[in-house]
Amino acid sequence: MSTPPKSGFCSYLRAGRAPAKTQRSRTTPVLILLVLVLTAVYLGRFGIENLNDALTFMGRVTGAGLIVVSITALLGGAAVMDYWFRGSFPHSGIVALAGTVAAALTNLMVLLEVANGDSRYYLAASILLTAGSVWAVFAVGRMSVEIPAPKRLAVAVLASTAFAIANFGYQNLYQPYQHGARPVIKLAVGKHELSMDGKSFAVPVDITLENNSDVGFYVMGAEFHAMGQKVPVSKHDRLRQQWRDDATRWSNTQERSPLSRREVHQIGELVAAQPWMIPGGWIEASDSFAIRTVVQLPMDTPYDQVAFYASASLARKDRLDLETVQFARDSWSGGKVPQWVKKQDFDSLIYSGRVHENNSINERTMDPRFVSVYWGFGTQGAFVSSSVTRKGEEDRILPKARIREMNNRYGLVDPATGPIQRSLWDIKSRR
Repeated sequence: MSTPPKSGFCSYLRAGRAPAKTQRSRTTPVLILLVLVLTAVYLGRFGIENLNDALTFMGRVTGAGLIVVSITALLGGAAVMDYWFRGSFPHSGIVALAGTVAAALTNLMVLLEVANGDSRYYLAASILLTAGSVWAVFAVGRMSVEIPAPKRLAVAVLASTAFAIANFGYQNLYQPYQHGARPVIKLAVGKHELSMDGKSFAVPVDITLENNSDVGFYVMGAEFHAMGQKVPVSKHDRLRQQWRDDATRWSNTQERSPLSRREVHQIGELVAAQPWMIPGGWIEASDSFAIRTVVQLPMDTPYDQVAFYASASLARKDRLDLETVQFARDSWSGGKVPQWVKKQDFDSLIYSGRVHENNSINERTMDPRFVSVYWGFGTQGAFVSSSVTRKGEEDRILPKARIREMNNRYGLVDPATGPIQRSLWDIKSRR
């Protein structure tokens, strides 16, 4: 008496017959094939663009991974049709299962990334493909696919693989992305030089930007300014209330509050301001940039000392791609500027440039972003700052949490140095 064949595709092959074909069984493989083909096209498009255009090595590795999953999904679709209708390949069942599982997991990861974007079209597509590929996994699982390896071995391999992927992602993706990089600005004040007629003098200042990190930076804006200060000296120790008054008076200025028992610092006045790097330029990793500027003052200057400041607004080249930053408008010619700029006691020059994301998924699923660079200057000092927003949202004041998120996403940093102070008493004594 012959033993009835076991269930499963391989047993059917041994028995010399294929599974029964009902109308439902013919529809199911076609739907699974459709899901896997659409997944392959969807993921393959992201993968090819990432492989060619991603700004980081790991971004290109991700692109290669998406291409591999895309090919796996196509092979899985072919295996489904073979398993269901022809039975010419003995392991088509396990290939079909692997293709659907890979498609489901990758679609889920892409969905989590797309959910942070702005496109409803891509969000809907990711939801449908994720749901469809999860259904495909269960549909293939109901086909009594025989797994060649023992279950315990399969579980061990899956667990070790998951651990290896998590460990690799933490060491090579999460930690480098969280690693901060901040270039340093240095100021060096040289010896003053008198003019030919002896009525004025010039102070040379060397400005150096040192990037000792392993990533490059775009230059959004860079400003240098000098503040003249009067510092009379009291013959007696000043009262605590006078210190408090000084702190209150300086709280709304761009300068550092100098509290002293004998020196009576007065709020400084802007005597010079200028950009020192071209907006839209960049500095590469492990590189430096140096420039010399000169501040000129009359010999009969009323100031006792001058303080020098320099700052910049930078963005990491591995987190955004920046088109040319160009001058857009100023705050005093009637052009459209944000309300928060109009309310300040500063004149402002505004630059703007198009920003591209560092990977194809975000580039396609997020609305176009633009960087706005504000260089403000007035009698109380100067500053430079930048923000990345959608077009038309420049007037929106973001909460602090959103600002931190934006700065981290695009790698925005604002290095600054100063005050570097120089006494003018030796120069004034020559009058």
